[in-house]
Amino acid sequence: MDLHRSRHRSRSRSAPVVFTSVLTLILASCAASSILSAQPAPRRTILAIGAHAGDVELTMGPLLTAESARSTRVVILDLTLGERGHPTLSVEQYAAQKRREATSFAAAIGAELEIGPYHDAEIPNDEAARRWVAAVIRRVKPTLVLTHWKESTHRDHATTSAIVRDAILLAALPGISGLDGQPHRGVSIWYAENWEDIPGFSPYVYVAVDSASWSRWRTAVSSFEFARGATGFPYVEYYDALGRVRGIEARKGHAVAFDIEANGKRRVLDSVP
Repeated sequence: MDLHRSRHRSRSRSAPVVFTSVLTLILASCAASSILSAQPAPRRTILAIGAHAGDVELTMGPLLTAESARSTRVVILDLTLGERGHPTLSVEQYAAQKRREATSFAAAIGAELEIGPYHDAEIPNDEAARRWVAAVIRRVKPTLVLTHWKESTHRDHATTSAIVRDAILLAALPGISGLDGQPHRGVSIWYAENWEDIPGFSPYVYVAVDSASWSRWRTAVSSFEFARGATGFPYVEYYDALGRVRGIEARKGHAVAFDIEANGKRRVLDSVP
């Protein structure tokens, strides 16, 4: 009888220990799940690639400024400084000036800036350039790439567009010899509206830009001497007016328009809407 009571008391004492251990595991699991669910979503990244310092900043700048204000990571890649476009400064002097101007713009809107290894009017339309840009894409890991339209009166613009399109594919493929970084997929590409890239361009995507971001962009891009009209074309006034026109078309205050690949415009419906 005493032995039976002793065994009963032993089981009674041990049962709560087992329950506590299970409860501890459950609570720990819930806490871990809560921590995992609380992790912030991956930060959206836009990579804007232009042929010359000032191209991205003018044509895509309002959108980049607005997105940066929304905490989107914005990376600007100018393949060249556009150092041969000044009527009086030497190439070296203008290169230094354009680097300062591009740096000032990026800092003003909260973007990262990278300058490519190429020279104005000499961007090579070759495999090496495509691999170089693909390596940048793998490193930056953008969700959206913005660049020049496919056709242009400026050779550097058309070349940049071709390079970027192929580089996005290279960056996504595994086993590309000599290409550093892990494959990066799922990148969309939009083409910016540029007065030199008009042939075949059709505004398709309109993105509204709030007035504060538009004003901030206008101030920032005015750091470029050429944008203020020093070389004969009033760039800031042109793109400011264009943004108002696109805004009116989109029933917004200001907007920036982009084109996309033709196959991206396909709509598949199960019935007439």
